[in-house]
Amino acid sequence: MMPELPHDRPRIVIADDHRLVAEGLQRLLEDDCVLLACVSSGTELLEVVRRLQPDLVVTDLAMPDRNGLSVMRELRAEGVTVPFVFLTMHAETALAEQAFRAGASAYVLKSSAGEELLRAIHAVRSGRTYITPTLGARVIATHARGDGYTLTEKQLQVLRLVSEGLRSKQIAAELGISVRTVESHKYAMMQALDVHSTVELVRKAEEYGLTPGVLQGPRPI
Repeated sequence: MMPELPHDRPRIVIADDHRLVAEGLQRLLEDDCVLLACVSSGTELLEVVRRLQPDLVVTDLAMPDRNGLSVMRELRAEGVTVPFVFLTMHAETALAEQAFRAGASAYVLKSSAGEELLRAIHAVRSGRTYITPTLGARVIATHARGDGYTLTEKQLQVLRLVSEGLRSKQIAAELGISVRTVESHKYAMMQALDVHSTVELVRKAEEYGLTPGVLQGPRPI
């Protein structure tokens, strides 16, 4: 039996660049939530959250201009604590962990039934977090094995310099480490993110928001 949402309907913002998905979400949530805005880009999402101050954000992870994680991180840095519910097709445990570490309240797969999104919203409105059960089991299993993975600060620095087009020898000089260490960091990141080239590594990291402002940030002193 589906739990009822709190009596006062939450004021929400939806962000998804696929029109059919966005329209489906509006129909699904219209009886339980007050829709303030439906946007199709990260830039628009950032603007409407600042302007409308919703109770909840339901957003895709990857969008054309700015990903949902990047938007959430920027808002968190500004002191905005609105809960973020990520609705995504990406079932990688590393991405779910990154989202929660960055401050997400829920991570729901688009392959799930619509009722699961309502269940996630109810959990968040009740002060709890939510993750799609099948994915949650994998996250728990990963931690039980002790092989959970999160990019380290040094790896983020290497990734930023790789994205700027620097070669391993240049990165080593920039960070004061050996070329072998640079290659080791790159290999570890590619294995964790299941990619097979530097181009894929940078593209996936940027798309999924695994570099919280580092790609655009200043170089370490």
